[in-house]
Amino acid sequence: MSINMQEAVKAMGEMVPIIDPEDDYLTIAAAEERMALTQDTRQKELREAQVKLKQLAKVLEAARISAARPSTIPSAEEHVAQMNDLDATRLSLAKAINDAEGALAGKEAELTRLKEETHTLEMSDPATEHNLDTTALRLALYKGLGFEPVVEKDGHMTKMLVRAESGDVHCVTFDQEKADAEYTDLLWKLAVS
Repeated sequence: MSINMQEAVKAMGEMVPIIDPEDDYLTIAAAEERMALTQDTRQKELREAQVKLKQLAKVLEAARISAARPSTIPSAEEHVAQMNDLDATRLSLAKAINDAEGALAGKEAELTRLKEETHTLEMSDPATEHNLDTTALRLALYKGLGFEPVVEKDGHMTKMLVRAESGDVHCVTFDQEKADAEYTDLLWKLAVS
């Protein structure tokens, strides 16, 4: 089949009013312009979203750091163990304080009793209560210190036997030639020799 050229030119001439390239061109240009605007808007939104994402990432990291337990603070398990140890220490200290207060109360009662007893003893005179002969008591004390008086039949003391720390026995005769202070010095000197 062969196409007649004339018929083809005629058919093309009839089609010219139907096909308007200017309208199609304007439609395509408008669509490209809309697509470019849409792409610019999407790029702008994408950049804004990326900026917000970076800001939120910084906020998240700061929150993560502030929420994390610092290394200077013990872990929850260590904290519980420390609290248990402190509670045990507190209870043992409270018991020790209670025991010490009880002992203190007992000692205070004993001190009060001893003070009363001391006051009673200070107010009493054992010598008057027992009718003691103080002369015999003094002689026993002197003898215990190492001094033994020698008394004549008339009751006058003429000599003193002195037992020294070394075990020696010395005899001192009272003959009125020396003062009492000299005899006292001599007696003590012999007693400690």
